[in-house]
Amino acid sequence: MVRLIAHLDMDAFYASVELLRYPDLRGRAVVIGGGRRHQPVLRADGTRSYALLRDYTGRGVITTSTYEARALGVFSAMGVMKAAKLAPDAVLLPVDFDEYRKYSKQFKAAVRALAPVVEDRGVDEIYIDLTDVPGVQLDAGRAIAQQLKDAVFEATGGLTCSIGVTPNKLLSKLASEFDKPDGLTLLGPDDLETRIWPLAAKKVNGIGPKASSKLASFELHTVGDIAAADPHWLVEHFGQSYGAWLHAASHGRDERPVVTFSEPQSISRETTFERDLHAVRDRAELGRIFTELCEQLAGDLARKGYASRTIGVKLRFDDFKIVTRDLSLPAHTLDARTIRRAAGECLKRVDLTRRLRLLGVRAGALATLAELVAPQAASGADAAPALREPAASYTLPLFDSAPPGA
Repeated sequence: MVRLIAHLDMDAFYASVELLRYPDLRGRAVVIGGGRRHQPVLRADGTRSYALLRDYTGRGVITTSTYEARALGVFSAMGVMKAAKLAPDAVLLPVDFDEYRKYSKQFKAAVRALAPVVEDRGVDEIYIDLTDVPGVQLDAGRAIAQQLKDAVFEATGGLTCSIGVTPNKLLSKLASEFDKPDGLTLLGPDDLETRIWPLAAKKVNGIGPKASSKLASFELHTVGDIAAADPHWLVEHFGQSYGAWLHAASHGRDERPVVTFSEPQSISRETTFERDLHAVRDRAELGRIFTELCEQLAGDLARKGYASRTIGVKLRFDDFKIVTRDLSLPAHTLDARTIRRAAGECLKRVDLTRRLRLLGVRAGALATLAELVAPQAASGADAAPALREPAASYTLPLFDSAPPGA
């Protein structure tokens, strides 16, 4: 039986979700990455007015863009001000993660109904083990892949995805990019030389900018270049583990299984500001944002069934320096007020004289609610104390506003 793994990647996911909400924007260059002030405005006649990139001021970063915007050179992770120079007439919309998560759940449920062995890789992509799906061996997965595409389209009310089906995860992730958008690509071992080897080395998941630059210094620019290199030479110059992996990956070998579940190590929330904020002069705004992040993090913990014993903060300053601080609690919690106070304690250990570009809150040392409740339930004790606010008294942090629940 031939192993068949699919990689399903939603097409311009965030942007496509917004086009479902605002169908009058179809065919236009649209960028996702604005803030609250960039919400569309409904006019009296029922039409909408939209913010344009040309009018943007700030230091935001693009989350994603439609294919029309990409044709103008506007891509994710690009600064919004830079994008405005390339596509001044592009529409700018705010990010709405709650809406994206809703559609993410819809498309994943539709996939699992047809092929239940699924590895979740984020809000817009998954791996699917098709090997044991009835009939899949007859056509190398083409029919089931098309069924999955149709199911996703129907479940989401019109969103498209691209699917690559190959013998392993590494090749399938590459294949899902070949015919975007709305693509379906099947690759076998015989396609390695013609479809994979001509690709730039950086296209392979696992070859980052540093490794790509080092490979290029040795005139190894494509996957085929790496495949032709002596494996002992690769180990000598890139180390035992990574050198061996480069050789295997360039020859299309990848034995990783599709992992249907793994416990998260941490859960976090963060935001990049449209303008740099100062801990004193922008105290009220920072306090509001900080509180919202803590409330959102508490909601994420509750929704996913976890509690945390380590709360941390992440800050990026105007010089791009990143600082993190953590605090261990006397008991696990998913209480927003407790998280807010603990994160505030972390802030007291940071020099806040420079202006801030980014602020984040993280929950680590996670335990499932079942793990926390079961031992106490078995002993007949009250299960709630493990999740209540710890007895330690936290003083209110800098740029504070009222903690949630206060």
